[in-house]
Amino acid sequence: MRVLVVEDEPRLAAAIAEGLGREAFAVDTALDGGRALEKVAVTDYDVVVLDRDLPVVHGDEVCRRIVAGPGRSRVLMLTAASAVRARVEGLAIGADDYLTKPFALAELSARVHALARRAVPAVRPVLERGDVRVVQATREVTRGGVEVALANKEYAVLVELLRADGAIVSAEELLERVWDEHTDPFTNTVRVTLMKLRRKLGDPDVIRTVPGAGYRIP
Repeated sequence: MRVLVVEDEPRLAAAIAEGLGREAFAVDTALDGGRALEKVAVTDYDVVVLDRDLPVVHGDEVCRRIVAGPGRSRVLMLTAASAVRARVEGLAIGADDYLTKPFALAELSARVHALARRAVPAVRPVLERGDVRVVQATREVTRGGVEVALANKEYAVLVELLRADGAIVSAEELLERVWDEHTDPFTNTVRVTLMKLRRKLGDPDVIRTVPGAGYRIP
């Protein structure tokens, strides 16, 4: 799933992105409100982690535009203001959740996961197709009841294929949903990751390649 972190403190933005990346999210960052709006305009993020006090365009205005736009992003607003009034204001302009600084990265991660589950379409807690099963809360992957250990990107690709419920997912869609904006669009990373995923899931191959279209789990 795709997350945008909007935070004007570069070290904090990098730390949040690194922490969420360990949870198999594809994470982009923006250091001001103007850049955040540019990114939201071209990418359909599942969750936007949004600092309230931003340069260029204030976080409140960024939130309003996200909520009013055509996307489906959930907004987790961050602020140094801990007063109840500040939290109420943030929720009133459309934020889905609110977290005051300083915060524990574990709590931020848990809140992002919770918001992702409320995405449209909703992210189901357990994904199943044939004998492949994924429990998203624990990231447990099994095939035929046998646990399968997957790397972050392999896990994320499998989740996207299972979420499609048998529909075809193109390589471009996988690149958009699983990798961040710094990934070369001409890379063969999707093909390589699928090859590793197939090998770990074992025979018979559960992932079907649809020539010229993409991949599916029937």
